Amino acid sequence: MKILYFPVILFLAGCSQNEQPESFLFPSFQEIESPASTQSGQPYLFSAGNNTAYMSWIEPGSEKKNAFRFAKIEGDTWNQPITIIEGDEFFVNWADVPSIFRSEDRTLAAHWLESSGDWVFAYDINISLSPDNGVNWSEPLSPHRDGTKTEHGFASFFNHPSGGIGFVWLDGREAASSDAADGGHGHGGDWNMHLRSTIIQSDNNLADEVLLDDRVCECCPTAVTETNGSILVAYRNRSDEEIRDIYLVRYSGGVWSEPYPVHNDGWNIPGCPVNGPALASDGDRVAIAWYTAADDDARVNIAFSRDGGRTFASPYRIDDGAPLGRVAVELLDDRSALVMWIEQFEENAGVMVRRVYPDGSISPAEKIADVTDSRSSGYPRMARLDDRIVFSWVDTPVVSGEGNRVRTAIGRVWEY
Repeated sequence: MKILYFPVILFLAGCSQNEQPESFLFPSFQEIESPASTQSGQPYLFSAGNNTAYMSWIEPGSEKKNAFRFAKIEGDTWNQPITIIEGDEFFVNWADVPSIFRSEDRTLAAHWLESSGDWVFAYDINISLSPDNGVNWSEPLSPHRDGTKTEHGFASFFNHPSGGIGFVWLDGREAASSDAADGGHGHGGDWNMHLRSTIIQSDNNLADEVLLDDRVCECCPTAVTETNGSILVAYRNRSDEEIRDIYLVRYSGGVWSEPYPVHNDGWNIPGCPVNGPALASDGDRVAIAWYTAADDDARVNIAFSRDGGRTFASPYRIDDGAPLGRVAVELLDDRSALVMWIEQFEENAGVMVRRVYPDGSISPAEKIADVTDSRSSGYPRMARLDDRIVFSWVDTPVVSGEGNRVRTAIGRVWEY
């Protein structure tokens, strides 16, 4: 698939030459002081609507080895960070990161990972709830009840239509030991991962687990979005022939659908690429972005849906020719989407953002930040705050000359 470039005048109709903005995406963009300390990482952003967003991350604790913290942005400033939990047994990974979420009844939910056995990839998910905006947190509970010393992670929260907080995760209970992985995490073999879901009910009890897909890619992050009365979950599937394309399952009318592909890329790869999809929705409008390297052609795609994710139009390629993936996406009021990804350059890499319309017209790509081309740069994030977008990424010593640190910025989006 060729990269589609459209004349920039599509975005500047009615502007004289003197009125053309310096940025095709943001009339204002600035880095803002991050609430995270040095040696921080694993950022996660969640937009709660009404000009509110939360960020969680991991950094060194006061007494324990690690602290899982979050902060809320108000205006252009993060408030004082709050510690959710500190611990010595955290499983800290560049791609499988903890998260923060706020439900419709304003309950905060957080999940993090803790090692459960001697095998390096034996770890469990822990979830805690806060009814008072993070002042107090419930005793941790685990959504999976299999008791195996295997991988459980790459999770996502959502508001369940039947009530309570929905939760999906990748589950390795069929890999009873490291031998099943045939070489370790993300390297194929007979290691069979599931996609599972449950509901955290209002009394802090758990509904039954539901198996959504019995064979998925081992370590690609999941994504969830809420449409009109339904839930859409995106993840990387794994066929018996090692085709690892992006699939969806949809919850509607009280039942989960069978898995179905966004697009048949046909990416044949014997190990997990550790590159998950991203979803955004507004009513029944949905945008999904993902990375693929089918036919040895690395690219970032976006596809749009007008029916709540039941079907998607043909994808557009939106990278600049050398993407590393690690995507994020947000929908805007004019039906366009902002897509973010990491692009490889001659030296290191950059966090890039581009605006895309359902007809395929696109803006020039703009660099949000310089990052390394290694896993240490993690997954950059973005979340919508009405007409603004807040960003987070991991700055590393190679880029800044300092220690790893989660950095943040905010930009107001041009209206066309």
